[in-house]
Amino acid sequence: MDRIPILRMGRLLLVTIQIDLYDRLATNLETDLVQMVNKTEAKGVLIDISALSIVDSFMGRILGNIGSMSKIMDAETVVVGMQPAVAITLIELGLELKGVHTALNVEKGMELLKEKIGNYDEDLTEDDEDSTE
Repeated sequence: MDRIPILRMGRLLLVTIQIDLYDRLATNLETDLVQMVNKTEAKGVLIDISALSIVDSFMGRILGNIGSMSKIMDAETVVVGMQPAVAITLIELGLELKGVHTALNVEKGMELLKEKIGNYDEDLTEDDEDSTE
């Protein structure tokens, strides 16, 4: 079964979506990401959607769900790289993406996460450093 890779960088999880998501893959990403937030005690989630030219209402709801679930688990979510057509579509569909912050690119997204959660590298414990997530 296909999965979107989730990379761990200190207290952050990084997801780069390189392909158009079909429903099952999007649902798997939602489940996998929330489980990784719990397992790694991540404080931030950065999702790069710059490769997506189209986001439908289902994918918009998935992004919103990820943001809401992560927030409940004490992690901030930032979506970066949104194409103008995607932003227009989300607005036209009436999707607010509650719990999700946005930034233009990965660099600005990382800066935003640092503002939201502080210096996450200082929070690493020995267990985290030894982890191979």
